[in-house]
Amino acid sequence: MPTPLDSHDVVMAITTVGSTDDAELLVRALLDARLIACGTMMPGARSLYRWEGEITDEQEVVVMLKTVASCLDAIGEAFTLHHPYDVPELLVFPTHAGLEGYLGWVRDETDPDGDDGLD
Repeated sequence: MPTPLDSHDVVMAITTVGSTDDAELLVRALLDARLIACGTMMPGARSLYRWEGEITDEQEVVVMLKTVASCLDAIGEAFTLHHPYDVPELLVFPTHAGLEGYLGWVRDETDPDGDDGLD
């Protein structure tokens, strides 16, 4: 996924899935791989969109993923394995500001060499 961002820039990505179970499976897979620091699941969304020539009206779960730019390619690859949709949404938004403690936590949790807390 092309990105003009610095690899350590904290970003927020969003996607949608059809159920809270699908959202939890996706978020847990990304957490296990240290590709995200946090996934926030927001059920109750309603999406209307054109799919295969027809207007579709679906209940969905919006998932906000907090990560760093260097993980975006791997997240895209993980979506091919763990995202239930044929054409998953993955939109990325840069963060221009945030509490430094939180931004540092996101960077630490997405560091593949980081401490997993299991000693």
